[in-house]
Amino acid sequence: MPNKIRLGFVGANVRSVWASQSHFPALAASPDVEMTAVCTTRQETAEAARKAFGAKLAFTDFRAMVASPEIDAVAVVVRVPSHYEPTKAAIEADKHVYTEWPLGRTTAEAEELAALARAKGVRTAVGLQSRVSPALLHMKEQIETGYVGEVLSCHADCMRDGALERPSSRTWQRDVTLGANPLTIANGHVIDALRFVVGDFTRVSAMVTTQSKQWLETDTGKTVEVTSPDNIMVSGKLARGAVASVHVAAVPWAGGGVRMVVYGRDGTLVATGNVSTQRGEMLRLQGAKRSHELSDLPIPERFSWVPAGFPAGDPFNVGQMYALFAEAVRTGKTPDKLPTFDTAVDLHRFLDTLRWSSDEGCELAVG
Repeated sequence: MPNKIRLGFVGANVRSVWASQSHFPALAASPDVEMTAVCTTRQETAEAARKAFGAKLAFTDFRAMVASPEIDAVAVVVRVPSHYEPTKAAIEADKHVYTEWPLGRTTAEAEELAALARAKGVRTAVGLQSRVSPALLHMKEQIETGYVGEVLSCHADCMRDGALERPSSRTWQRDVTLGANPLTIANGHVIDALRFVVGDFTRVSAMVTTQSKQWLETDTGKTVEVTSPDNIMVSGKLARGAVASVHVAAVPWAGGGVRMVVYGRDGTLVATGNVSTQRGEMLRLQGAKRSHELSDLPIPERFSWVPAGFPAGDPFNVGQMYALFAEAVRTGKTPDKLPTFDTAVDLHRFLDTLRWSSDEGCELAVG
């Protein structure tokens, strides 16, 4: 295999917002992966992407791209409802796959893709970047080595901007059946980070609501109905015996960043960020050990797997993901720290439990 993993990128439009903020700069700086092929739905955008990223090949059909012997792996970075088909095609072509989160529009799609990947023996990665955040890796290690002692309680919250007015091109997420909304994305990332750091829930009670039931399309003047949830509140008990709560919401104005706090018998740890657990500048980690004053905790360099000077912000954790994914492809063995399709299925199922708890108005067992 070449020194760099040869990647085919589905969703390589140069105007793509999330990919432009994260994947494209991460790949440009990666010593492990090169963008060998690009795929968009139109010839002109595919050719523009090929030129912009220095790719060798350009495609308008992902089926043709995944069949190419000149790529080793595929990245699927498109809207959630379109994850399933190119991911399945890549697996069936015996290509390793990195698909953004959520893995599928539904849990059933995610389960099918994970089972197919296991059967074909390909390496997988899913974009749950909180799990490769150096600050959260250090926070998890500190808890496991006794910094806070017995964990008693923990809380996470993230209030994200969620404008009530937007162009029609951005109102598709109003439909809950498409699988891309604050429950699955903003809440999915934050609650996955909490579960990664302190362990899973054994029982949960959730309230999943839609507070803003209409959006105004600024270009058409139409008011559209919204079924996607925008406020998610969760409380429950962890396997380790601690109690935990999470509140994630899309709010109209002045949404803040993210805050995760773990309170123990011997101390407290706090992680804060300007956007979310998986995004923005590197999280700030603070601690207080048998003290009422928080102090900054330096993050050891061993938790960074990208070169010094790697782009900060959104590209950083995506770069971390590509470093682990490349290792998996080269060695044929999945690193313990890499979130895979099986990780995604577990989170999809947990989010289903939150929905059921909210719908039934009761506490439910997890697992």
